[in-house]
Amino acid sequence: MGGRGCGDLVLPLPLGEGRGEGNDHGACGVDWQERHACHDRFAQRALLSEADYLAREEESRIRHEFVNGEMYAMSGGTQRHNRIAGNVYVALSQGMRGKPCQVFVNDVKLNVARDEAYYYPDVMVVCGESYRVAGDAKSVTDPVLVVEVLSPSTENIDRREKLASYRRLHSLVEYVLISQDKQQVEIYRRQGDIGWFYLSFEANDEVTLSSLAITVPVQDLYAGTDVA
Repeated sequence: MGGRGCGDLVLPLPLGEGRGEGNDHGACGVDWQERHACHDRFAQRALLSEADYLAREEESRIRHEFVNGEMYAMSGGTQRHNRIAGNVYVALSQGMRGKPCQVFVNDVKLNVARDEAYYYPDVMVVCGESYRVAGDAKSVTDPVLVVEVLSPSTENIDRREKLASYRRLHSLVEYVLISQDKQQVEIYRRQGDIGWFYLSFEANDEVTLSSLAITVPVQDLYAGTDVA
């Protein structure tokens, strides 16, 4: 997914305080340990409620993810990142024709209620009769598939924080990570009460998504990119 850093942290301000040059919100990295250190650094500051986040996000010109009472601004991705996500969207849309499912890209939020978190996955799929026609809702809570295209600035978050959070979703069957640097697709797949299996696919392989009963060649996901 696009970059996200604790330096972009948006914190609720005390009443009457503006966002002038005197407001130092820190410059933290996005490494896993740095991110938690950043959270500890601002632990004494007031945190946003879920309702506050949703209200602010409605008015914001840029997207933010919401974790532990804090908002994290989302930066843009590369052309390669965008094309890979687009290829995923096309492949999934074609494979699900006639099914009561929807594929969402980028702008629809995923609410992980147990963590009081909101994320913007690169691609996710929801299924069920209630999703046969897309409506005006801006978030979902029950995807069967979530896909993140890895970026250097957010890979640790995708692999750790989001993996842990997404696995708490009872609806989720598969979490897919797609590399930007080489043709590699990784899948964390739920196996009933047994747990989660890890699978890895490379160029010339075909990826079978059991959550949707479709198969996609890995090379198709990298079409139109410079990733050989």
